Amino acid sequence: MQVTRLRVYPIKSFAGNDVRAAHVQPWGLEGDRRWAVVDPDGEPITAREANSLLGLTAEILTDGGVLLGDGRSDPVRVDVPMDSAPTPVGHSRQGTALPASAEAAAWLSERLGRDARLVWQPDPTARIVNPKHGGLPGDHVSLADVGPLLLTSEASLSQLDDWAGESLDMVRFRPNVVIDGDVPFAEDDWPSLRLGAIGFRVAGMCDRCVMTTIDPTTLARGKEPIRTLAQYRKKDGKTFFGVWLVPQERGTIAVGDEVTPL
Repeated sequence: MQVTRLRVYPIKSFAGNDVRAAHVQPWGLEGDRRWAVVDPDGEPITAREANSLLGLTAEILTDGGVLLGDGRSDPVRVDVPMDSAPTPVGHSRQGTALPASAEAAAWLSERLGRDARLVWQPDPTARIVNPKHGGLPGDHVSLADVGPLLLTSEASLSQLDDWAGESLDMVRFRPNVVIDGDVPFAEDDWPSLRLGAIGFRVAGMCDRCVMTTIDPTTLARGKEPIRTLAQYRKKDGKTFFGVWLVPQERGTIAVGDEVTPL
């Protein structure tokens, strides 16, 4: 087995970027979901309720800032807001984040049709992985929903496609790591694995939400894959696809790296 795709999401709920290699930090891939969108009260705005976020892009700049794009107008540069005052945010186990510029807020608000702000997580070690989702003491996570990395398998998606009777885009599952796999859903039972030379613990299976029903190209909502997952992959009222990974060391992973379950 090998890694076939790597994706980084600079801003939570924005479109992701394919990369050939990525540096692994204890809290996830370098540059992954250190930024997020919130409302004036600091509550997270995600693509679950604002589908249009998935149509926006963010490019990570060398100094840590991001370049915002919508595919129509000129991109907008947003610098890391190191000097801004912390503001409360509603991300669980986070507390506060640093608000970006007023220009970034105006850009977001115009595209969402509501007041919104961009915030940045200054300390990725401040947020722990929820013990209810496999977190152990010392596990940290960016502003991602649950775990530092999400791994999905092409073999599992092929099985899901067969069940659903249609071809589903892997992007709708928002993985960080995609592997070719051998046996569908074998990853559910791996306690740990290596991607190339880097070790990871499998914290648990990922329960899927309505965001997976949004077509990543058209942004239209449908019934798949939740409808089919509910038939074949339902447990305790939740549906599952993919597994959360917690890095056990730092290093670099790349497309083509060997996948070794342990």
